[in-house]
Amino acid sequence: MLALAMLPACPYAAMADDVESHALLARSDEIRNPGRSFRVDVELIEYRSGVQANAMALQVFARAEPGEERFGNIVRFVRPVQDMGKLMLFQGKDLWFYDPESKASFRLSPQQRLMGQAANGDVLAVRLATDYTAAYAGRETITDASKAQRESDHLVLDARTPQAVYAKIEYWQDAVTAEPVKARFYSDSGQLLKTAFYRRPVEALGRERPSEVLIIDGLNANLVTLMRYSNYAWQDVPAAWMQRDFLPRFRQP
Repeated sequence: MLALAMLPACPYAAMADDVESHALLARSDEIRNPGRSFRVDVELIEYRSGVQANAMALQVFARAEPGEERFGNIVRFVRPVQDMGKLMLFQGKDLWFYDPESKASFRLSPQQRLMGQAANGDVLAVRLATDYTAAYAGRETITDASKAQRESDHLVLDARTPQAVYAKIEYWQDAVTAEPVKARFYSDSGQLLKTAFYRRPVEALGRERPSEVLIIDGLNANLVTLMRYSNYAWQDVPAAWMQRDFLPRFRQP
């Protein structure tokens, strides 16, 4: 019995930690995105050394796929004028771009830069708990976007599906509310790509959600992109919209 008592319990402890970490991340997912199909307006504003350089407006339609813990996304470009009507479709592991002028569609990478420090994948509705494994790195007091001190749970996320936009994410969420506070995004080689701060929660679709994400370049802190969310609404997003062949027929609801 003494010998049995001395056997290492690490594998079981690690398994329990993984389950608890996944549950923590799932709680934060529920804050970042609703559990049903919806739409939201997304504005991107790029700053260089504090001066506005570019701006873009999008409308995102997110379909909660039945039987799957992820969203399909169709993104409509609203501004600038020269991009109006262009579309992106993210379904499964494929991201398609459609240009109504040429009537051509082609694949894009979710990691490809959309504008400023925001990549294509950053504007999509995703559930991190579906595409990443989560390991608990401890409870820490960190500085949030408003310079306040926040007691946060620190999770380390490693990609486990082809749909994952980044290879690795360090993620901090409020220790009490599970609200996202901060994230660091890494490349396959381990290079820090950018740091994001989640801020200014507003009431939207039944609960408070961050209305802004401040994205800072991993190499040059003078390169900043603000991602602003507004006009959340429940939206029936038909399965037909999630097909590449449907893109030429897509019309704004």
